Amino acid sequence: MLIKILIVLALLAIVISLASGFFSLMRDESTSRSRATVRALTWRIGLSIALFVLIMLGLATGVIESNPSPYLTTTNG
Repeated sequence: MLIKILIVLALLAIVISLASGFFSLMRDESTSRSRATVRALTWRIGLSIALFVLIMLGLATGVIESNPSPYLTTTNG
């Protein structure tokens, strides 16, 4: 359950970072604002990598189960 909470928190942090980068981009074109935009992008990339690792860890440990593929099931008919 902890991994699922961490995944949701990571998704929220990614959205917040996206909004922060958007607002800093739209405010002004000065150098300090572009640094804020780059910093927000860097955070978003790092959080996305962390989210990917959390999902892979959850799948590897069995905490998260993937849905079976409908193409791999056999039907009798």
